[in-house]
Amino acid sequence: MPINRRLLLASRPEGIPGAQNFRADTVEARAPQAGEVMLETVYLSIDPAMRSWMREGTGYQQGIPLGAVMRGGGIARVLESRAEGFAAGDFVQARLGWQTHPTLAARYLQKLDLSLGTTEDWIGPLGLSAVTAYFGLRDIGGLRPADRVLVSAAAGGVGQIALQIARIEGCRVTGIAGGPAKCAFVANDLRAHAVIDHKAQADLSAAIGRACVEGIDLYFDNVGGATLDAALAHLRAGARVVLCGRISEAAAAEPYGVRNLGKLAAAHGRMQGFLVFNYHARYEEARIWLAARLRDGSLTQRLHILEDLKQAPIGLGMLFRGENTGKLVVRVADASV
Repeated sequence: MPINRRLLLASRPEGIPGAQNFRADTVEARAPQAGEVMLETVYLSIDPAMRSWMREGTGYQQGIPLGAVMRGGGIARVLESRAEGFAAGDFVQARLGWQTHPTLAARYLQKLDLSLGTTEDWIGPLGLSAVTAYFGLRDIGGLRPADRVLVSAAAGGVGQIALQIARIEGCRVTGIAGGPAKCAFVANDLRAHAVIDHKAQADLSAAIGRACVEGIDLYFDNVGGATLDAALAHLRAGARVVLCGRISEAAAAEPYGVRNLGKLAAAHGRMQGFLVFNYHARYEEARIWLAARLRDGSLTQRLHILEDLKQAPIGLGMLFRGENTGKLVVRVADASV
């Protein structure tokens, strides 16, 4: 039986999480019972929501108990199956946890349709970050051709897909990113019409005003805090604000007090949050559209890949320090083996 390497939540973080909050152990992988599948983890997705799961108590999902395997989604290969519809060698998407060889009930697994893309595509441009961008723009943001769109954290996993969807649909798109390398990626690879380096701005609101001269019809917010406040000052009539993430506040000691909500009211605008899990029944719709854009070359996604399970806590810290360019993932095993 394989050895299952695991990372357990050892302490609740204060500020940015890191290796100090986890403990490694090894156990023998559990043989599957009827209706279960033993897996080998290939990729783990590193996502901002993980910081909220590490808190005590409840948010939109129950917090992770101390001593439990860290929660996280990813892609895995089936090693042994006692469930109908799954066979050794199949690839699946699931909430695997930070472990190398989980055994899970088959009802929690989604078999990958590799006709849509590779296993790497399924952790990237066909993964939940991309699906989040799709439904956030379309269903929550009411995306329309010729909209003037602003996307924060535009070099991140969700932001880079949101920016490209808006561009593909004929919108004028401005991206906000941090540092020259990320801004070059947003401008050259993602083909944004304008890019704002938030690290180079003494006045972010003024920089948004210069880049979005005619204002903003749709703001896709992955950051929250001061960036949200700055964007609200430039809304056009009937603007929509999509609250997708708040990474600037996830590890903050105190929440940021947004001051420009009056601008939303003056614009007769709408601001709404959402959870991608509520669109589970429509994931296929999003992935069919995304896969078609991958095939025609209009959509791309950069992955920032770290190697080996032990890098997962390091990656989580990188995410909150803005040290990644692209969707941050950990490769635990070789998908080609």
